Amino acid sequence: MCGLLGVVCPTEQEANATRDAVARAMRCQRHRGPDESGTWAGDEVVFGFNRLSIIDVDHSHQPLHWSPEGVQERYTLLFNGEIYNYLELRQELIDEHGAAMRTHGDSEVIVALYHYLGPSAVQKLRGMFAFLIWDWRKREVFGARDPFGIKPLFYSAGPGGVAFSSEKKALLELSPRLHLPQTLDRTALQHYLTLQYVPEPETMHQEVRRIESGHSFSISPGGEVKTTRYFFHTFRPTPVRGESEKLYEEIAEVLKDSVAKHMRADVTVGSFLSGGIDSTAIAALAREHNPNLVTFTTGFEREGYSEVDVAAESAAAIGVKHVIRTVSPEEMMEALPLIVWYLDDPVADPALVPLWFIAREARRHVKVVLSGEGADELFGGYTIYKEPISLAPFERVPGALRKAMGTLSTKLPDGRRGKDLLRRGALSLEERYYGNARIFRDDQLRAVLRTFDPEIGHVDVTAGPYRESENWDPVTRMQHVDLFTWLRGDILVKADKVTMANSLELRVPFLDAEVFKIASKIPTEEKITKETTKYALRQALRGIVPEHVLNRRKLGFPVPIRLWLKEEMYDWARQIILRSQTEEEIDKDAVMRLLEEHRAGTLDHSRRIWALLVYMLWHGIFVEKNIQPRVPEPHYPVKL
Repeated sequence: MCGLLGVVCPTEQEANATRDAVARAMRCQRHRGPDESGTWAGDEVVFGFNRLSIIDVDHSHQPLHWSPEGVQERYTLLFNGEIYNYLELRQELIDEHGAAMRTHGDSEVIVALYHYLGPSAVQKLRGMFAFLIWDWRKREVFGARDPFGIKPLFYSAGPGGVAFSSEKKALLELSPRLHLPQTLDRTALQHYLTLQYVPEPETMHQEVRRIESGHSFSISPGGEVKTTRYFFHTFRPTPVRGESEKLYEEIAEVLKDSVAKHMRADVTVGSFLSGGIDSTAIAALAREHNPNLVTFTTGFEREGYSEVDVAAESAAAIGVKHVIRTVSPEEMMEALPLIVWYLDDPVADPALVPLWFIAREARRHVKVVLSGEGADELFGGYTIYKEPISLAPFERVPGALRKAMGTLSTKLPDGRRGKDLLRRGALSLEERYYGNARIFRDDQLRAVLRTFDPEIGHVDVTAGPYRESENWDPVTRMQHVDLFTWLRGDILVKADKVTMANSLELRVPFLDAEVFKIASKIPTEEKITKETTKYALRQALRGIVPEHVLNRRKLGFPVPIRLWLKEEMYDWARQIILRSQTEEEIDKDAVMRLLEEHRAGTLDHSRRIWALLVYMLWHGIFVEKNIQPRVPEPHYPVKL
């Protein structure tokens, strides 16, 4: 787990002139790798690296140079992530190709596989990754990002070269060297206020994009980035025909195998633990490999907004050590600007704040943690996946009448019971579902966003996933949409950014290619019932997780912002709005009205207010540059 920064320059002269700029820009992401840092220049490329040493700690330094036996100067690698099947792949390289392996790490496995298999090597990697390989002979960079988008990879192209980085802020630092402006992307802003995150491949800056999950790419000096999609998340629900127990056994076995491989490390591995089934399952399976496992949870001193007691009960039941960190509203207000700096782009998920604090606490004990992200998308865990059941009666209503019901919903006041059911029942799945977060509807967005464009909508983001899943059932289509939107735009962004901000590696055993193979064939009736979600997963985990968790609804890390914005956080929020210089995009008077209505209890605007506050802080840091969070200084040896 590290931070990479690579620039492909049009000429060797440009590369030489860029090396110092790369070294400076790497300081923005030193939190990703406080153990080692270094830069290297070779002809038309400049590579920089910050290392968090997890596997083969004393070796596997990067940039890593590798050549087959008897060949000099063939490949140079930058790699962020972990390959969990690297031991099996290493042996395969030795047995089948006679490869001379010089380290005991996973980095060397990637470049050796690429030498023998070419671009198809990426299909064999089981893990989370973003990497660049410079081929000295072909004078080409080949790279890839993992299938689910666990590890980030930003890029920016200008007259001075094409740069790739684990952190967008490093590319912003490089923009003068690349001769690039820094222009706010208003399409991304509108998407953010609708979805609560900036969807791939966009970022909030027009000049910076993201390599999408499940894609590889190549680029030659002076050329353009050419991408290829190598992984397709295809669900194939298959009837179990009376063999449900066999399916449950397959789920349990593949999860045991995934956790076993995710435990591979030369440092201590811990686990996050909330009150839900996903993290509890991961912790219980991890304990089988480490009886001294330490688990971590966070919560608030507000009734109904904490899973601390349930998590502690689970920790006792599975026999692990447990650490609890409670968070106050004062701590949240103080930490949020720094967290937004680490995020690169705004993410309006309040859960990232408690995650920040528990990551800080965990880093005092371990260097790696496991977590339960991805289970809901793969196994059907979100309550909204039940919606096709509740809206089934609308499917039998004639089109004209259904449309009239939608019109009627617009005339009902906000907050009126049944208004949203009527509105959503009148819409097709493609129109109504665009992921788990719905912050501003178009009619609400018009009131606050001065740059609102009716031609920009969530359909821009979801059209591809819906097109790919055209003949699937509604629940499976919703899962597919979430894999490409909510999971990689919100869940995995906050997981990566917030843990790496604390130099902590987070691993997600549910998001494994072999786990997906099993999850993809689960029939819908084994995922969603009227009573529960993730039905097959819950059955598979009987005997693994404690009974008190097995059928419990997950809260995750809930945050009481609805209450705090009326009380402890009201003055703080008001000052952010007043001081923000976002008038060109945001109607601040309208935002202030939302805050006052919320405080008065007229309507719950908490999520919309939070999204706007996070954007205003982001704007102050990255556009106005008048908010400068104090970034902690990690200390590590500089390796040149």
